[in-house]
Amino acid sequence: MEFFKINASKYDSGRSYDVVRPASLNKPKDNSVMFVTPKFMNKWETLLTVKECIIIWPEGEDIPEELIKRHVVILSPEPRFGFAKFFHDNNISYNEDVKEYETVGGAFICKGAVIGKDCRIFPGAYIDADVSVGDNCYIGSGVRLIGRVKIGNDCIIRENTVIGSDGLTTRRNEEGKVYTIPQFGGVVIEDNVQIGANSVVCKGAIDDTLIGSGSRIDNCCFISHNVTMGEDTLVVGETLMMGSSSTGRGAYISGNVVIRDGVNLGEKSFAGMGAVITKDVPAGATVKGNPAR
Repeated sequence: MEFFKINASKYDSGRSYDVVRPASLNKPKDNSVMFVTPKFMNKWETLLTVKECIIIWPEGEDIPEELIKRHVVILSPEPRFGFAKFFHDNNISYNEDVKEYETVGGAFICKGAVIGKDCRIFPGAYIDADVSVGDNCYIGSGVRLIGRVKIGNDCIIRENTVIGSDGLTTRRNEEGKVYTIPQFGGVVIEDNVQIGANSVVCKGAIDDTLIGSGSRIDNCCFISHNVTMGEDTLVVGETLMMGSSSTGRGAYISGNVVIRDGVNLGEKSFAGMGAVITKDVPAGATVKGNPAR
């Protein structure tokens, strides 16, 4: 998928190829813009599996010769900010366009959306053009399915929940000005998932947000961009899972829990009510308190 088109000659006059998408070190792609932080230097060799990219690299770190031959490399004192600056400098944003739609039973369904068999879609729901919904699903009144969203079979999305909204991915420059990183990913919801009313599941910043099969998310929860939720995870009301946090299979998250960005809760772990989790939780462990222990 092409989201934009920037020629690499803008950054290196000796190269001439187009960069058309963002990508991550976990899922690198040809002709993409990516960044490497010092924390993840051990993954840099994945960049040799793709070609013709722009790589934002940390200042002070040696640049491998193989990387220079393969890609344009831009140095940045803080590569994540350099990534944000790339989009700002090239005037790149990614907001959904207004789509042509039809009204079916009071729901607004855009042309191109795919709806499976025996679904119940209530009045006031909005389903975007890049959405696919499996068989035997329940989509409550006021639900919004925005952008690239894939929902499996036998899923329930309760009233006024939003799936596919943008997460807040930003960086500040030296003067404190905020730079927004556009969100290009989607949301994948596997089979037999239930999501309560008034919850939000954000699309991924680059790769997709994933809700594993059999999971249950209560009312009034916030699942941020890039979250990966293992199968049969339970999330109780007013929980906040920040960007790129994750759970293993069978994790249980009690009400009003906050999980810091990038933190993993292991398989069959348990987070007590009101816990603020700032570090990874081992499989089978129970944590409580603020900060959680």
